[in-house]
Amino acid sequence: MTEQPDCKQKYLYCVIQTGEERSFDAKAIGDGGAGVHTVVFQDLAMVVSDSATQKYDHTRANLLAHEKVIEGVMREGFTVLPVRFGRLTLATSKSPVEDIQQQVLKRRGEDFHNLLAEMDDKAELGLKALWRDEKTIFEEIVAENLGIQRLRDSLQGRSAAATHYQRASLGERVKAALDRKRELEGTRLLATLRPLAGRHRENQLVLDRMVLNAAFLVERCREEEFDQLVGQLDRELVHRLVFKYSGPNPPFNFVELEVTWDEEEAG
Repeated sequence: MTEQPDCKQKYLYCVIQTGEERSFDAKAIGDGGAGVHTVVFQDLAMVVSDSATQKYDHTRANLLAHEKVIEGVMREGFTVLPVRFGRLTLATSKSPVEDIQQQVLKRRGEDFHNLLAEMDDKAELGLKALWRDEKTIFEEIVAENLGIQRLRDSLQGRSAAATHYQRASLGERVKAALDRKRELEGTRLLATLRPLAGRHRENQLVLDRMVLNAAFLVERCREEEFDQLVGQLDRELVHRLVFKYSGPNPPFNFVELEVTWDEEEAG
């Protein structure tokens, strides 16, 4: 294996367990056409690419490029520990390879070995659940809540200007009822899926229709069982919910390594 040339900076993607220097068939972040390769220390390696810039903007394109490299490494059979987006070695470093080896892989080697063991033979599976029809949900809320129903009916035929405060109150009460219904249905879904996952993480609900946005860390031997359960829920709730299911993915929701350098810490 030809030794990779040293350069001013390396962009960091993930940590894997290997003692071999190697390259990956993946498109590196940025437009420089840099190859993706490893920096090795003993039996650990940081997956990197050469970089001429000091910073990558937090754009969707850059974030996807970062994630796709990690996904490509995982597809080659490695357990991966993702590094937080945007981490580079220091531009002033005389030896970024040595910095990675000594300041990261050697210094944090025990932690990395423990995390690799924890993530081994596991997959991250993502599930988003959204209400299929918001109008149906609103009608349910009105039917279930006599106070909301009476207030809504009292506003019919009256001008918006004359009923400004009542309409604001109605909106607040509907939102509160909607939040309660969303939480209840999300909790039910989680209660069904959690027993098959070692860990789970609930992420922000980014749409009003969204009931659940969660990631599950599942043992590979239970992945098919988890798939089947999601499929069963989809069939049972098809008239009410839309499921968006993804995976297996790298453990982005369960590992996000933050890398710091001595010069930064001293500052």
